Amino acid sequence: MNYELGIIGAGPAGYAAAIYAERAGVKTIVFDKGMGGGLAAISPNIENYPGFESISGFELVEKMKVHASKYAEIKFGEEVTDIVKKENIFTIKTSKTKYPVKAVLLCTGTEYRKLDVSGEKEFSGRGVSYCATCDGFFFKGKNVAVVGGGNAALIEAIYLKQIGCSQVHIIHRRDQFRAEKAYENEAKDKGVIFHFNKIVDKINGNQKVENLDLKDTKTDKESKLEIDGVFVSIGEIPQNDLAKKLGVKLDDKGFILIDKEGRTNVKGVYAAGDITGGLRQVVTACAEGAIAALAATESVGKKYPY
Repeated sequence: MNYELGIIGAGPAGYAAAIYAERAGVKTIVFDKGMGGGLAAISPNIENYPGFESISGFELVEKMKVHASKYAEIKFGEEVTDIVKKENIFTIKTSKTKYPVKAVLLCTGTEYRKLDVSGEKEFSGRGVSYCATCDGFFFKGKNVAVVGGGNAALIEAIYLKQIGCSQVHIIHRRDQFRAEKAYENEAKDKGVIFHFNKIVDKINGNQKVENLDLKDTKTDKESKLEIDGVFVSIGEIPQNDLAKKLGVKLDDKGFILIDKEGRTNVKGVYAAGDITGGLRQVVTACAEGAIAALAATESVGKKYPY
């Protein structure tokens, strides 16, 4: 079967793009090295996606998968290992075979940077979170900790205090934050408790997170912090290997640079979703996927009235 658009990544951006591309008359194929869903699939509950007052991330992306599968062919468990451009044709090489297409849409997303400590994996979704915007609501009235020292970590701590968390602690391995002073001052004014020169050594609990083992980076002194949840905010890792191979321009953090319609600097290559940076929410990923898919019609010789 001949395909015109190859979408790499079956998360919210990829699913939305597949729907919009096929409805615009573009024959589309989607690849995902796993079973799809991206980071959204591991969110215990999502309450900020319009139309669903409360839904698990897994359930939401499963609905997207069913919807997109009615339009495009989706290859789960088929990892894209390389993409080669020759003239106006891209050859997508996977772990199984090759596919020629006229345009490529990168929806490869990001991975949360992990602490890599005991208990982190075990309590993921049971007190360990990587997104205060996604999961903070469930910790109203409870004690939580944020791990990190950059702008994102301070903003998350402020946000958690604003939505009604009882105590908000922020744990940073150095003696001062990397964040802007304004965020530090605001966090302090709101009552966020700072723990400098501390690292998380272990996350403890029974059915859910109950406390953290902390270690002082200067004295090695150990202590415990009683909490109900921990938000890890030490950055995300853009999955940009394919973008690099194609010569796509990245920003200083490794995210793909695009214009307002999802075009990259390489003709015929588009990008959408978390891989482009920005807000990195499900709703914005879907919007970017739709926009980029419609823009890609130009690369397959079709017109779309927008």
